[in-house]
Amino acid sequence: MSERSGVIHDLGYRRYDGPRDGTATIARTLYVTGLRHTYGLGRSGKSKILPFILLAMATLPAAIVVGVVVLTGLGSLPVTYADYTNQVQLVISLFAAAQAPVLFSRDLRHRSIVLYLARPLSSSVFAVTRWLSLTTSLLFFMWVPTFLLFAGALLAGLDKSDQLEGLLKAVVLQLLLAALVAGVTGLISSVSLRRGFAVVGSVVALIVVSGVVTSVQAITNAQDADGIGVAAGLLSPWSIFSGLADAWHAGVVTFTPPGSAWALAYVLVAVVLTALCVLGLVARFRKVGSR
Repeated sequence: MSERSGVIHDLGYRRYDGPRDGTATIARTLYVTGLRHTYGLGRSGKSKILPFILLAMATLPAAIVVGVVVLTGLGSLPVTYADYTNQVQLVISLFAAAQAPVLFSRDLRHRSIVLYLARPLSSSVFAVTRWLSLTTSLLFFMWVPTFLLFAGALLAGLDKSDQLEGLLKAVVLQLLLAALVAGVTGLISSVSLRRGFAVVGSVVALIVVSGVVTSVQAITNAQDADGIGVAAGLLSPWSIFSGLADAWHAGVVTFTPPGSAWALAYVLVAVVLTALCVLGLVARFRKVGSR
């Protein structure tokens, strides 16, 4: 039998010798894509329904407040900026619980994570970028009604310095809250690959635990045991937010307001918990990416 020989055909392909984007460009693209996906942009039509319904539910009361203030000429807003965020915490929590799995569960469930973690993108960059996307989407969710209230206050001719002070306090508190909520829901979603389990876990962490903490604080306040109530406030992102808002005189009243030392502890716990959640995300994606 004669030996078969192979033939090489020149199809005219040329090697790419232009500029190559690095990790920063990939992370930036991933961040923007993640931010868009939390609101269903670039996805199917039904993916946009829930986030925009929740956003409308969070914004509509602010629009009504603005209309009342402008039309009736009230001398002040009936609710502070930080307190408004606290009042719509259920809607914000539902948004975080529903959209965190979009960023953290789906890629793990479908094993598309191995494509993301191909060089030069590392698992740590992926985890932090996803967390930043969810944090930013939560901030946008909170800032839309907040700045609507601020615009309405200026339109009604309310004192600019007072409104700006209240706005700045609310923005700082919202930054801390968004980072913590994104970390908690992101970590839960990265462990619970099924969307339903991830949503339930996040609802328990944000809504159920917050309700339990509020009940404990109300009971301890009635029993003159405020120290226990203040300590219990460290167990929930929302009780940390409301406690700091009360301590900072941002217009939120709690059953057991923390003193200056406790307020510092609230800040430290929020920062440490956020950092631990992000480190947990990094460890989770590093483990999955190494398989």
